[in-house]
Amino acid sequence: MVQFADEAVIKVISGKGGNGCISFRREKYIPNGGPNGGDGGRGGDVIFCVKRNLRTLAHLRYHPIFKARNGGDGMSWNKFGKDGEDVIIPVPPGTIIRDNETGALVHDFTDEDEEKQIVFLKGGKGGWGNVHFKSSTNQAPRYAHSGKPGEERELKVELAIMADIGLVGFPNAGKSSLLDLFTNARPKIAPYPFTTKVPNLGVLRVDENNDIVIADIPGIIEGAADGAGLGSRFLKHVSRTAGLIFMIDCADSNCFQAYDLLLDELEKYGGGLSEKPRLVLCNKIDEEGAAENAARVQEELARKNPSLTVIPLSVVARSNIDAVRTAVIELAGRTEQKLSAEEKSGGFLSGRSVVEELGEQFPGSDD
Repeated sequence: MVQFADEAVIKVISGKGGNGCISFRREKYIPNGGPNGGDGGRGGDVIFCVKRNLRTLAHLRYHPIFKARNGGDGMSWNKFGKDGEDVIIPVPPGTIIRDNETGALVHDFTDEDEEKQIVFLKGGKGGWGNVHFKSSTNQAPRYAHSGKPGEERELKVELAIMADIGLVGFPNAGKSSLLDLFTNARPKIAPYPFTTKVPNLGVLRVDENNDIVIADIPGIIEGAADGAGLGSRFLKHVSRTAGLIFMIDCADSNCFQAYDLLLDELEKYGGGLSEKPRLVLCNKIDEEGAAENAARVQEELARKNPSLTVIPLSVVARSNIDAVRTAVIELAGRTEQKLSAEEKSGGFLSGRSVVEELGEQFPGSDD
């Protein structure tokens, strides 16, 4: 099984330019021919290219050095050296590149960069051959330019998943069960905490023209923003979302503090996560006492924020699922214009699974 990789440190090196050639015409009847040394070829560039079919940075971890080819040296008879071959580095959408020493942002690949190639480091220029240095006072120049060296950078490459909606919650709240219900993502589901070890993506089909990509990240624990548990590492994967779903386990005695604790972790993490539009789901109302807890949570949150949408539900019993689906679509800013045949027949589930396309490159999970 390939480990999910959302960070990698790589070294990129562009190619050196080829040297110019020192050469003279030497023919039977032209014993003192002029210079005819050709120019060196340019070094290869380092190019980043966004590829939609990539979902992790595992290929960078196993290949941490990317070096473009050097340009060929110039040759006699004014022949140019061959240009060095570029090195092309494919990355998933949502990749962030930083300088590994300073941490400064170098480039942020968003959907706008889809399928585009970005020249990151230019190869060195080829040197001039001695033909360029012939003059009236120097008919036989015996020097040429050396090729310019390439550039070298050490980069930290990070992945922030591109999704419309992010699922956040404490371990075992039922986030992945909801993802499994709404999409075909098929994450690992088990009745114990921390079964989600990596982010999972699923696609909720809204209509024939619109999909909503939902990201489920490993369960947050108190102190996640400061590095506790897995939350700090994976909160970045919901940083680009249009909105967040707060999943609360109302069968748990801590359900009354869950919302404030989650919001506090998002505020500590920063990046505008705590300001995103949100939907609160009070899960597991099929269990004893959970429905009463959900009603109390709903009342308390209504006093704090009357505009906040709070929906009690049971993913297992499939209660209030239609209302949740409508709220998720509204949160994503989508309008459902045309229901699929499956939806019209009473089923609300449809869509494609991003995870299924990934195989072992993106292993499944659930809390």
